[in-house]
Amino acid sequence: MNITDLNGTVKLHNGIAMPYFGLGTSNAKEGYEVFNAVIFALQYGYRLIDTAYVYGNEKSIGNAVRISNIPRTEIFITSKVSNSFQGYDSTLRAFEMTMKNLKLDYLDLYLIHWAVKDKYKDTWRALETLYKQKCIRAIGVSNFLIHHLKDLIYSTEIIPMVNQIEFHPYLVQQPLLEFCIDNKIQLESWSPLMKGKIFNINELQSICLKYNKDVAQIVLRWNLQKNIVTIPKSINKSRIESNANIFDFELDCEEIITIDQLNCNYRIGANPDNFNFD
Repeated sequence: MNITDLNGTVKLHNGIAMPYFGLGTSNAKEGYEVFNAVIFALQYGYRLIDTAYVYGNEKSIGNAVRISNIPRTEIFITSKVSNSFQGYDSTLRAFEMTMKNLKLDYLDLYLIHWAVKDKYKDTWRALETLYKQKCIRAIGVSNFLIHHLKDLIYSTEIIPMVNQIEFHPYLVQQPLLEFCIDNKIQLESWSPLMKGKIFNINELQSICLKYNKDVAQIVLRWNLQKNIVTIPKSINKSRIESNANIFDFELDCEEIITIDQLNCNYRIGANPDNFNFD
């Protein structure tokens, strides 16, 4: 990944350019809250907006994209198939619902939100169909572990272009990262700031002082230098701006290793192998 500025991209294995930095919208409320966050992020220079049907905020995000006066081709929109809609036919219906909410002509990236047992392969076949119909520019998965990916790759036609996972200093998942690199699957991190808990990691303070950056900026820069697309969530204008202020410094190799070594396999979200899909 060639890290340049806020408008930088990474090329997916199908040739599509995906911004490597974006705005997450999980738990951002439908209406003015998420609308204003997306409008400000787009005005500031963000070009990747991540949502999901289950977030309940697709309508406001679509509205923000349409009135932003930014060409649609410059904005990369991601959404996800909810667990309750998984399966071939129900996924096709779920996609129609998402597009009705967004009121956009196409989607840039569509993900399977979780690896629902005995359903995710049929769900993936539906994503392949939508991709071939050019309704979606890229398809991928979210919260898939190595065994999920192997099962999918060895029994389907198209290899996922993206795997969005929980990734932060306490959950590095290096074997999963290496598996995805080997199979040309782009890693993307959700909740890179651990829902705010990142600010409690005292071991990062010396690095912060060296670069005159806060913990969030250090960790987001670490994400990018690990070749991982990152989508910190915020509805606060100053934090949206601050999170993106990470392109005027570069962590050295020892600092990358120091942050890697904070890993303790601690999850703030659900374990994909023990997720309650009901």
